[in-house]
Amino acid sequence: GPGPTCVLGIDLGTTSVKAALVTGTERGLALAQSCSRETQAHSDSPGAAPQGMEQDVQKIIRALNECLAALPQQQLQQVTHIGISGQMHGVVFWKSDKGCKWSESGPGPAFEADKVSHLVTWQDGRCSPTFLTSLPLPQSHVSLATGFGCATVFWYSKNSPDFLKAYDAAGTIQDYVVAMLCDLRKPLMSVQNAASWGYFNCRNKSWNTEILKNSGFPVHLLPEVGDPGSIAGRTTCAWHGIPQGAKVGIALGDFQCSVYSCLTEKTDAVLNISTSAQLTISMPLGFQPPEAPDPSSAVTYFPYFNGDYLAVAASLNGGNVLAAFVGMVAQWAQELGFQVQESAIYPRIIQAALAQKHSKLSVQPTIFGERHLPELLASVSSIGASELSLGHVTRALCRGLVENLCSMFPVQQLQELGVSRILGSGSALARNEVLRQEVERIFPFPVLYGKDVDAAVGAAMVM
Repeated sequence: GPGPTCVLGIDLGTTSVKAALVTGTERGLALAQSCSRETQAHSDSPGAAPQGMEQDVQKIIRALNECLAALPQQQLQQVTHIGISGQMHGVVFWKSDKGCKWSESGPGPAFEADKVSHLVTWQDGRCSPTFLTSLPLPQSHVSLATGFGCATVFWYSKNSPDFLKAYDAAGTIQDYVVAMLCDLRKPLMSVQNAASWGYFNCRNKSWNTEILKNSGFPVHLLPEVGDPGSIAGRTTCAWHGIPQGAKVGIALGDFQCSVYSCLTEKTDAVLNISTSAQLTISMPLGFQPPEAPDPSSAVTYFPYFNGDYLAVAASLNGGNVLAAFVGMVAQWAQELGFQVQESAIYPRIIQAALAQKHSKLSVQPTIFGERHLPELLASVSSIGASELSLGHVTRALCRGLVENLCSMFPVQQLQELGVSRILGSGSALARNEVLRQEVERIFPFPVLYGKDVDAAVGAAMVM
């Protein structure tokens, strides 16, 4: 007979696309199959170089099609629901009746991007501080930043208005995929993605339409907004063998889905250290963010599910700082006439740091600044002659990374919010025992490691 029904979760990330098939078992939901493909979609931004950061949507959709083609046909035929998450803040434009082309390929129809712009990603830097201050003040609890969808649309309307005339729809990359699957004439966006664009009031779930209209913003491009977890529509074709009529959820934020995949208790905090670092907790029921943002605050509030919010200290400095340090060590070695692979340096410096339990050396590791302090740079202090070894420096660097996160979301604040345990996740934390030791030294809570943070699985679980 037919197998158990499946839910397909998809995450359209900054560097890769992931698809996960989740099935229901007696013990709850279980991951049956997953597949990921690098998009290699980075593209030049001739109109906004060198600050622009764009991706080729055709390449992202190609990677998505490759992912689905690699999953077992038998299980795809059992899919009843599809949950989709992706990178927030970014914007892609398309022609609503010509956004994609469907074709028969393999076991079922698939679509390719057609009349679609590049995706301007969350990393885009074309909106300078001067440009941002020239824009009207949003009625929102979120500060406006470069890379936010509405800021990018403002940039186009002021610098390249003809570009916008070619399109009548806009959304995040995940909103685009949902619109194509369900043949939506008007894109539908979740509160999560709308908040990430700026100029959205989470309290009344509406765009700042009047403010935008009075500033010459093309408000017809703004998607309609719905609640995360609701259904956007049904598949219009048997996509890759997934039955026609499968329910597709409104597109979600990748951050919220990552947290959803591992957060089970209200009293848990999620500490993720991979390329960057985040410390996240779920706010108490009924919490509402302030009317206006505090630009100097390191904690921001993300809409979650069922009207709840996440408090997030999102640091721009995580595993990327360790990678820069390793790169520096490799470069020094090369300048001294030695060739050392960076992959060989990682285990050596961690081993050296494990031998140095204490170090007076102090490292402020913020080489990438922070969103609330963009001018912040890194520094090293309390340098003593006896603590110049690779082990001392690596230990101090790892401690500095954790202390920086702790300064953004202090222990006292976590205790006041009822945190009783930390769930540790992310690639940098998984492969660095020194970082784990420093987390346990600095945070006075039990720490549980090995929680796999997976936005694709989280998107499936929401369904």
